[in-house]
Amino acid sequence: MTDFGSVRNARLPFFVTEEVSTLSPAASSVSGTASQTLPSAGARFALARPPGSGDAWLISQFVAQARETRRMMLVVSADALDAQRLVDEINYFDPSLVVRPLPDWETLPYDTLSPHQDLVSERLETLYRLSQPQSEIDVLVVSATSALYRLAPSQYVAGHTFFFTQGQTVHAEPLRAQLVFAGYQHVSQVVAPGEFAIRGGLIDLFPMGSALPFRLDLFGDQLDTIRAFDPDTQRGLYPVPEVRLLPGREFPIDEAARQGFRRRWRERIEGDPSRSSVYKDIGIGIASAGIEYYLPLFFDQTATLFDYLPADTIVVLHGPIDAAMARFWNETNERYRFLSRDVTRPIMPPADLFLDAEGFFTRARDYGRISLGEGLHEDFAALPQLSIERRADIPITRLRGFVDKFISEGPGQPHGRVLIVADSAGRRETISQMLTEYQLPFADNADFGAFLASDAKVGLGVAPLHEGFVLHPASLAIVTETELYAASPRRLRGRQRERASNVEAMIRDLAELRVGDPVVHVEHGIGRYLGLQSMDMGSGPTEFLHLEYANETTLYVPVAQLHLIGRYSGADPDAAPLHHLGSGDWDRARRKAAKQVRDTAAELLNLYALRAARKGHPFQFKQHDVEAFAEGFPFEETTDQKAAIEAVLKDMSAGFPMDRLVCGDVGFGKTEVALRAAFAAVADGKQVAVLCPTTLLAEQHMQTFRDRFNDWPVRIAELSRFRSSKE
Repeated sequence: MTDFGSVRNARLPFFVTEEVSTLSPAASSVSGTASQTLPSAGARFALARPPGSGDAWLISQFVAQARETRRMMLVVSADALDAQRLVDEINYFDPSLVVRPLPDWETLPYDTLSPHQDLVSERLETLYRLSQPQSEIDVLVVSATSALYRLAPSQYVAGHTFFFTQGQTVHAEPLRAQLVFAGYQHVSQVVAPGEFAIRGGLIDLFPMGSALPFRLDLFGDQLDTIRAFDPDTQRGLYPVPEVRLLPGREFPIDEAARQGFRRRWRERIEGDPSRSSVYKDIGIGIASAGIEYYLPLFFDQTATLFDYLPADTIVVLHGPIDAAMARFWNETNERYRFLSRDVTRPIMPPADLFLDAEGFFTRARDYGRISLGEGLHEDFAALPQLSIERRADIPITRLRGFVDKFISEGPGQPHGRVLIVADSAGRRETISQMLTEYQLPFADNADFGAFLASDAKVGLGVAPLHEGFVLHPASLAIVTETELYAASPRRLRGRQRERASNVEAMIRDLAELRVGDPVVHVEHGIGRYLGLQSMDMGSGPTEFLHLEYANETTLYVPVAQLHLIGRYSGADPDAAPLHHLGSGDWDRARRKAAKQVRDTAAELLNLYALRAARKGHPFQFKQHDVEAFAEGFPFEETTDQKAAIEAVLKDMSAGFPMDRLVCGDVGFGKTEVALRAAFAAVADGKQVAVLCPTTLLAEQHMQTFRDRFNDWPVRIAELSRFRSSKE
């Protein structure tokens, strides 16, 4: 029997690699001898790319083996989407690995748009780590096009990084100028990387590459305390001994850098520089949008990604790298030919900004390389057809047949194991209900390691895997939602993390408040928010909300009491009637409102008591039938639309009279909520009536319902003035 607990730490005993002499990742002719070791500098091995997410598993094994000899691995993917998924998938298979992406700028060459600050922050963090003598990065993942971009020299990133430590002497005004020249933006409230705010002796700073901002509290000119704080609530979290401050941009913009930029512009770009707004803006310290595509003018010499890599790095070429690079160069040259005619914004030749494919492979030749290209890997296999048949009596027939066969032991063949993974915890619950309903036993598994360590034959978990695969030597099969819902036209291949919305939220954090906004204090009434202020009340510095009331009276509310502050809901915020502190006006208004609330509450209590005493019909329907009907919806549900559908279906199956109102603007999907509810009712043998305010709308809904129920044995009729008495 196979020891599955050791699979995770296997060191490639079954991978046959061949040394090749060509630099082409798609080489078909190979020579040399088989090897089971990682390639040394200058050597290149070729492997067939495993199917599905098997490539991430294979790379994770390579990285784990390379880490034993303190060698870093660079993965260059032909597809940018593959690069993004490999970061998550490699981490899933081995969470102990340090996996870093070098994200793309996500702008087209020569765009007049600058990259988003979050992307720049992540890039600078990665470049800083690479510039350190002992980088802790195990694997760096980058797309083929990003690998071609010329970069700032490693000395710039390392040399322009400095640290704040507790007890250090800090002068606020020189620091402000230093931060501005480093590329940081002065704001009233810090919420994003690259921002800072100075309020007296408090300095809020969100360093590039940091997950959280920090609050520096000065005592005179001495840095007294440093605390991380939540950018959403602005509340302090925990103290830290020091803060690392990376440069705010991938290029300098101090006086010396600006002079060098203008000098190199005159040397390398033809024409009158005074006609260019980019040239003039740099002269006064303004970085124009799209300035990143003038990066070589900031430095005497730029670097490439290879200049950041240790000499013993192993380079993995994932997919048709040369084709991706050739396509990028063709598109870049076309854009250059088209845009270079603008004399007011002259641009630099592509060769000054990017490596070409030949230059990339020439530099890569110095490193050990592993190519994952076309072909069949004998140790991996793609999964057979496993898609759920929504309208079958047993929708998981294919899955059950595969699982039963795969986990069965045969002559000389140990039993296999199957791990089924969902995209999210919510999807996992749906699949769990389906497997339970159709009696396919499984065990819950928190992660990949937990499954390998268990003795379960079938596991169910959550994983960021885009496609499943079979690993023959380990008798292991991983099944994802891609296989289970392969027929779904709405299934997203690229996953986006959803942000849940809470329609009941009032003021949950200070990011929702702006200076001058009217607010309502539970005890003191309507005032106006004038910002944050730090005061020492004897137990150390404390942050307060500064509220102004009538006659310019002031109230300071500790940030910890933010729950006492509510949003003002009057018609005109600028004309909000401020209450007088201590006058009793607010108490009288509260008592009057409380009496009205009690009267209304009594009426509602009586109404809901009557409703609670009544029993409703608990609709019975199968979840997979609802999902089958949902496949007819040609769009992806929004987060709020999905929440409304789930809430309505939950109410319908609860067994008490429903009391729910679905609100939404025109075109935001209310009809789809009604369609799902109608289907659930019809599936339980009930009739559904849809009331419309106009005849025209009745006609439109009639057509919509007929289209959606076209494949279902449901009769739909319309009752309006367009129909005869007989009809």
